[in-house]
Amino acid sequence: MINDKETARKVAELLLQIKAIKLQPNDPFTWASGWKSPIYCDNRIALSYPNVRTFIRQATVKLIDDKFGKADVIAGVATGAIAQAALVAQELGWPMVYVRPEPKKHGMQNLIEGVVEKGQSVIVIEDLISTAGSSIKAVDALRDAGCEVKGMISVFTYGFDIADKNIKKAKCTTYSLCDYDTLIDVALESRYISDKDVETLKQWRQKPEAWGSTL
Repeated sequence: MINDKETARKVAELLLQIKAIKLQPNDPFTWASGWKSPIYCDNRIALSYPNVRTFIRQATVKLIDDKFGKADVIAGVATGAIAQAALVAQELGWPMVYVRPEPKKHGMQNLIEGVVEKGQSVIVIEDLISTAGSSIKAVDALRDAGCEVKGMISVFTYGFDIADKNIKKAKCTTYSLCDYDTLIDVALESRYISDKDVETLKQWRQKPEAWGSTL
């Protein structure tokens, strides 16, 4: 869920301006999963724009303060959220770790990189939530290490039903700075997309795997 509609609209405007989010209803992208998609989101582009990354950092810090309060550690989900987590941790002056999608295959074979101890409270930073599978995997890894996960914050969420179910099952309080519905509203208002495009984008979000199979 989003916490602040004004912040969500500002994040959507910024991501569209720097082309971190691309909408191509008539020329779909192919995701790593094989899904065909009329939208592609790469929040890492925000790191190249100081004003954008600053806004995202400050909005995330405010959300942490409003919803979670003090924690012992900030944890980024590899790889996309590592830099965002580092920026947030630096702003707060808190320790930071990141969680790999799987243990490293050599050396110490770490799943969690950095120092985290049993009993510590952690807030997870994610750049993007689609199905929430990788996000919850990181939450589980931290819990398995004996940590208390206070919650998770993402820059953007598609708002898929499967993500909501996965997050609810994991019992992880989750907020996003911006969501799909807000993005579509802002994109339409700014004439980035047309009314016809909106219908396509809504159909895709309802059943992304089925939408792709018809192409």
